[in-house]
Amino acid sequence: MYSLPPTIDVRASTDTGRGLWSRARYKAGDVLRVLLELLWPSSPWRLKRCPACRVVRYCNSQCQNKDWLFTNANARPFKTGRKAAPSPDLGLPSDAVRCLGRLMWIRQKKGPDSTWTKAIDAMQSHRASLQSSSYELHTHLSHALVRYLGVSSPEQLSEFGFNSARDVVDIISRFITNSFAVTTPTLAPIGVSVSPVVALINHSCEPNAVVVFPRTSETPSTKEPLMQVIALRHIGADEQLLTSYVDTTLPKDLRQKSLKETYNFGLPFASYALTLQSSIPRICLLSQKRVVGHARSHKKKPSDKATALQFKDSAISKRLTTNLIPILTSSGLTPSSHPLLALTRLHQSLLIDSLPSPPTQNSLEDAIRATTRSSTGLSSVLHHGHPVRGITLAELGKLLAVDEPSPHQPSNPAEAALMYPPSGPKRLKLALDTLLSARNELLVGFGTKNDGGQVGKDVRESIVALEKELGVWKHGVKNVLEDTPRDVPPKS
Repeated sequence: MYSLPPTIDVRASTDTGRGLWSRARYKAGDVLRVLLELLWPSSPWRLKRCPACRVVRYCNSQCQNKDWLFTNANARPFKTGRKAAPSPDLGLPSDAVRCLGRLMWIRQKKGPDSTWTKAIDAMQSHRASLQSSSYELHTHLSHALVRYLGVSSPEQLSEFGFNSARDVVDIISRFITNSFAVTTPTLAPIGVSVSPVVALINHSCEPNAVVVFPRTSETPSTKEPLMQVIALRHIGADEQLLTSYVDTTLPKDLRQKSLKETYNFGLPFASYALTLQSSIPRICLLSQKRVVGHARSHKKKPSDKATALQFKDSAISKRLTTNLIPILTSSGLTPSSHPLLALTRLHQSLLIDSLPSPPTQNSLEDAIRATTRSSTGLSSVLHHGHPVRGITLAELGKLLAVDEPSPHQPSNPAEAALMYPPSGPKRLKLALDTLLSARNELLVGFGTKNDGGQVGKDVRESIVALEKELGVWKHGVKNVLEDTPRDVPPKS
């Protein structure tokens, strides 16, 4: 049923159930599995809009032609007369609803006895043990999917191989439990993917593998964002492959909550606990004293107010994070502590997004400092080579390499030694060292054979350019020294 390389097995364990196990040794950065499964890209990131529905986007015309089976089906819910538009009563169907629709149409085409359908049906479903907090989501998706497919009677469900509403809930549960986010090379989500094979990999908060979409190929036939499973560290023979189902920078209680609600299990090992929580305290309602107390006690329930404001009012979100970060820092929190790292990562994103063109010296250095704090915190909680670490280091290196609009001139050597970020050649050298570190991590997180993914290739080019620039600096200084006349003592 599953197409696997000869070095990987499907096995069952009394502790974790079915999973994937290695039959060979792998090094950090090795590609364990490459496959193009059911993808649903939707963001405008370098994607072309479908001319039929004007909503779905494709990598290129070849990608769209491969998807011809679904082009008209996708367009039906959006069409009004001859023009394609979102249905006024349904609004724009979400990625999840459209991906579920795809699953249904493939089932309809391939039939219930096909290998593909059997692989989908074999994926884990938690319908019988749904948490009460999940009822609303499953109910919403069920109604939205039925409307999206245009099903008006139970009999029409049989066209998709379903005999009852329970079967619909099953497919939704399988989708929620086993789907993956399709991301850009910089890890920004652009769609949804379903892979029965990769879904067999079990969870660990200390994973030895990661799922990424490096998007390194430029040839039309393989330009789609291929799903790849990469080894984050050495994996021995007869060792189980493990990825993380949740953000491992979350604290233990939030990871347990997410794993329980979505996957119906908790964290059995206390050693998996981490200190960071990527959510934002209710800073509009707390005094500074209470905010510091919240950060120290970890007991008050946080909110994601600043995170939500990132998209609704980024200026207010930036002001909130700007005011809160110094308070938490002064309270003695380390860069990896809750909730400082989460706030710093949000602040970093806001500062980079709001950089003027061309940037001012102050705006550039604020972004550099925030990115430095993010990188420092992430390095404390994520394993070497984790894609998030590599991407953040790459962002820092590129910011350091930007030409300074108004370089600072320290008044004395002591001030120069304390100044961060530095200026002049020292800054370029720091940019080069940072990018070299980023490339080493990217080669692991996005695969050595992939040259570290698209970001890894970009970083390599930046390294070459910086080495040339530093060479010019050194050559220029040498020429100046050689051309400067030396003091000659007067003749006696």
